[in-house]
Amino acid sequence: MSSHFRPPNLALTTIGLSLATFMRVLDTTIANVSLPTIAGNLGVSVSQSTWVVTSFAVCMAISLPLTGFLTRRFGEVKLFVWCTLLFVLSSFLCGLAQNMGMLLLFRAVQGAVAGPMYPVTQSLLIAVYPPAKRGMALALLAMVTVVAPIAGPILGGWITDDYSWRWIFFINVPVGVFAAMVAFNQLREKLERIERPRMDYMGLVALVVGVGALQVVLDKGNDDDWFHSHLIVVLSVVSAIALAVFLIWELTDEDPIVDLRLFRHRNFTAGTLVMVFSYSAFFAIGLLMPLWLQRNLHFTAIWAGFATAPIGVLPVLLTFFVGKYAHRFDLRMLAAAAFVVMGVTCFMRADFDMQIDFMHVAMVQFWQGLGVALFFMPTLTILLSDLQPHEIAAGSGLSTFLRTLGGSFAASITTFAWDRRAVLHHARLAEQINPYNPLLQPRLESLAPAQRLRSLALLDRSIGQQGFQIAFNEIFHVLGWIFIGLIAVLWLARPPFMAHKRAVAAAEAD
Repeated sequence: MSSHFRPPNLALTTIGLSLATFMRVLDTTIANVSLPTIAGNLGVSVSQSTWVVTSFAVCMAISLPLTGFLTRRFGEVKLFVWCTLLFVLSSFLCGLAQNMGMLLLFRAVQGAVAGPMYPVTQSLLIAVYPPAKRGMALALLAMVTVVAPIAGPILGGWITDDYSWRWIFFINVPVGVFAAMVAFNQLREKLERIERPRMDYMGLVALVVGVGALQVVLDKGNDDDWFHSHLIVVLSVVSAIALAVFLIWELTDEDPIVDLRLFRHRNFTAGTLVMVFSYSAFFAIGLLMPLWLQRNLHFTAIWAGFATAPIGVLPVLLTFFVGKYAHRFDLRMLAAAAFVVMGVTCFMRADFDMQIDFMHVAMVQFWQGLGVALFFMPTLTILLSDLQPHEIAAGSGLSTFLRTLGGSFAASITTFAWDRRAVLHHARLAEQINPYNPLLQPRLESLAPAQRLRSLALLDRSIGQQGFQIAFNEIFHVLGWIFIGLIAVLWLARPPFMAHKRAVAAAEAD
């Protein structure tokens, strides 16, 4: 038996793998702020331009669960290198696109090859680091996962305003080529177990149809008034049937394309459950804060980015220490502490009003970063802790897929709840604010007719803003309790979480 594989330069390998992950995660958000510019440049409506984001998300969501099959078929190193190079090529073609059809096609390819990159990066980092230092590797990856979505809107806005929207895709080319070259040179000697698994066409078709339809429902549901739209109803039925067929087929097939039997592992099940709900709540915060800052406090897009960016400060500063010392603690305690911090900062936002200043918002974001620094790495380690080495890529892909789907649900549910609750509160607040209210009548009669109409319009707008503010506070109150409630779920997992004996022995055997 030989010791686990060590690349010639561990630091350079880590940089290469992390850069690829940063590029991949960055591209989930960098295009968002550029959509109006892209729409104008390519001659389509802003609503049509949202498919630039949707096409990427749909194809990435579909390819994520296929990671286990692809790693068995091609090996982790070869899969990582080819996915990174194809990501570079599709990014370059996105930048050259002359119409929306071309952009959507290349963006879909970009999403499809982006799917396996993150879980394979996780698996490779675990493979090249000794057991005692794997926590540090996962902490670094968690930091990249947190910082990239924050940097995306700021970087995308700056590039679009000062250069061209095409450069949000072109910047991937040198980064991706460097990451692929480093991975190939450093990891090509790594021995891997290559199999020839049978292609599960039935599972693949059911997955593509089910997830594709569900992603479109989540993306378009709020705009189309959900089940009042025939398209949403049809797609929901199609998605439900396809996903039911997928679940039944994958659980009974001898060689499934997505190994749902991974849920036989207690820690993987508990950790995935915690990761999905905590990430969904975290995603909701990241979505709602910039919208609220622009809608209620009238911040510009770039200043909304600056106000929310401090959330990345503490994860960057604490990553090394969390990775180095986390194994000395019960990881459930670290994650529980993280959820307490996340819950408390949500309760603080539940008390925000429209007179709050920039610094107060930024400081709450800053302290939430403490929770972010402490929750990704322990939760990741818990969910991967009782998987065999050859199951890690598949488990990571499956949990990342469910986490991504949870984020999509969170985005749709949050925006829907915010709009609907705001309408409800507007109606309640406006019940007594009308021209026939005896308290308001004398004031209105003292104004000229034109002034009266203008005053009522201003009053209605003010009531609308108050309605959105109350709804915002309510949502954050709920999010706070979600984080607190997840603490109980953490204790379904059982130690040991670091350097599981069977996993280490198998890793050394490889």
